[in-house]
Amino acid sequence: MQRRTLLELGAAWSLPQATVQAQTAPKDEPAPLRIGLTAVILADQAAFLSRWSDYLGARMGLPVVFVARESYQGILDLLFSDQLDAAWICGYPYVMHQSQLRLLATPLLQGKPFYQAYLIGQHKPSAELAGWGDLKHRVLAYSDPLSNSGWLVAQAQMRLVGLTPKDLRRSFFAHGHRNVAEAVASGLAQAGCIDGYVWDTMQLQKMDAVARTQVVWRSDWYAFPPMVCKLNDRNPALQALSSTLQNMPADSQGMSLLKALNLTGFAKPDAAIFEPIKALAASVGALRVSS
Repeated sequence: MQRRTLLELGAAWSLPQATVQAQTAPKDEPAPLRIGLTAVILADQAAFLSRWSDYLGARMGLPVVFVARESYQGILDLLFSDQLDAAWICGYPYVMHQSQLRLLATPLLQGKPFYQAYLIGQHKPSAELAGWGDLKHRVLAYSDPLSNSGWLVAQAQMRLVGLTPKDLRRSFFAHGHRNVAEAVASGLAQAGCIDGYVWDTMQLQKMDAVARTQVVWRSDWYAFPPMVCKLNDRNPALQALSSTLQNMPADSQGMSLLKALNLTGFAKPDAAIFEPIKALAASVGALRVSS
């Protein structure tokens, strides 16, 4: 498998290494709570994160900072080096580092903490892509090497149909689910592994890349990417963050933010729902558990 970034897509599609913070706090206020995440699938990402940080900060009584990075590994590196307090990551890196991480909350999609992975192709009647068995000698776009829906699920499905990465003409990491859709829509890839929640949300937002792609396969349901912190971090603000996320549906501003994310809320932590992802990773020899 060849690992290339999507330089062809242009700088406009890459996630800036940015930080979004609520209004600057006076010197006598507590240190900000730093939350790491990868791309948020909104056209007005910076504006949305500013509104969300203001909302969380007002209810928690301290400044909140969002730190955006291109990859899950970039976010994990910051979290484990104490440059972040919390992180919104995928279920796959969570099960890999479960002994070092604590769940804070899991997003709810239509009232449930689960989502699906999709295999997408170009929206053409003659695309001749009906499933994983049709990927031989084709170009496949992955999202992130630590993504359940954007990499891990694909490894398991290709194994089921008797394909290996070497059977592909080429593969590359697009570094973001939205970028996967853009790659397939533009013809840089003939198929893509994408988070179904992301594709569906892009469809609700009438993004052009979704109009030019189609879903050819849907996975079983997997635990939604969770909000986590380091296991032994006892910062009381982390419990406040967990509670505030879970209480977002209780007021109109919280509901407005959830609607923008195409979510219905955040659930209490439940490690058991991530066991299927752990089993999937183990089945393809990709469970590199940290000590």
